[in-house]
Amino acid sequence: MQPDRRPERPEFSSGPCAKRPGWSSAALADAVVGRSHRAPAGKQRIQAVIERSRALLGMPEGWRLGVVPGSDSGAFEMAMWNLLGARPVDVLAWESFGAGWATDVTKHLRLDAVVIEAGYGALPDLSRIDPAHDVIFTWNGTTSGVRVPGADWIRRDREGLVLCDATSAVFAMELAWDKLDVVTWSWQKVLGGEAAHGMLALSPRAIERLESFTPSWPIPKVFRLAKNGKLIGGIFEGSTINTPSLLCVEDALDGLAWAERNGGNKGLIARSEANLAEVAAWVERTSWVDFLAADPATRSCTSICLAIVAPEFVALSEKAQREAISTLVKLLEKEGVAYDIAGYRDAPPGLRIWGGATVECDDIAALLPWLDWAYAEVMGG
Repeated sequence: MQPDRRPERPEFSSGPCAKRPGWSSAALADAVVGRSHRAPAGKQRIQAVIERSRALLGMPEGWRLGVVPGSDSGAFEMAMWNLLGARPVDVLAWESFGAGWATDVTKHLRLDAVVIEAGYGALPDLSRIDPAHDVIFTWNGTTSGVRVPGADWIRRDREGLVLCDATSAVFAMELAWDKLDVVTWSWQKVLGGEAAHGMLALSPRAIERLESFTPSWPIPKVFRLAKNGKLIGGIFEGSTINTPSLLCVEDALDGLAWAERNGGNKGLIARSEANLAEVAAWVERTSWVDFLAADPATRSCTSICLAIVAPEFVALSEKAQREAISTLVKLLEKEGVAYDIAGYRDAPPGLRIWGGATVECDDIAALLPWLDWAYAEVMGG
């Protein structure tokens, strides 16, 4: 039977993600609109995003953090184009974004690279990393629901730099800052901010590379982090490379203020882990579904990816499976209980539920019986 209770907020998209609880456009009332982002008022708001993000995350002394264009993708591309080329590169790829970085490194930058791969649902062999190489990886695979189980596999005495795409991990998972040299993310993920702006964090080791190494390829102005052998420090002090949206800046500040009121970084991690635990308890008692990530230690608490394992579904062709998923997702959307929860287009057919900190655990709990109902409706059971 159709469940009685609906989620109060049916936004379970994996990006852009749900706004923080209680959000309304009134949160943007103090935005510095109609003003230059280089005027003191605008620059102060951008700098506040930087400083409050640093404080919430407990970023170590000596690291620099800036707002850059192009969301997380722009931030990570910027890091690769500026920093790589001094050493061979190991690229870890176990979902679509990691695979995209591997393509950039091998086909566009054409570097001496080793791509260490695994299929959706698994991690590659982390022991194959060479500490003399630069390393590229995603902390959490947004499209596969697989995260690294910590950073013990990264050596402290490494010679190369470690570049980490952490967009669906920051504010939901504890990062090992001492094992990383570049960390990127976007506002549109765990804090539910608006899109198109990225955050780029550089360690002292990364800054030293920037100031001592010049890549062999030209770098467009919108990507440039160094000039005449020196870091362009203004980027990390509120002077953005191009014009940001000050409405989006205000929204980012609202998300940070909500995080500060709700236990800071540890509070946000706890909220995300509670959402994963709610789904895990349901999966344990549900025969037709399982996690895409086989190893519990690697299951994401933000991009929670589910595989349908019932024999009647597995027996279908991939095309029929995707059609069934599409029908199920449209049914849930029509009922107003879940939006945008189909698995990523390149991933195996399945479901993906965002469990980041802005999603209420009660809404996850209300959604799960609807998944049972929709599956039965679609598969005729």
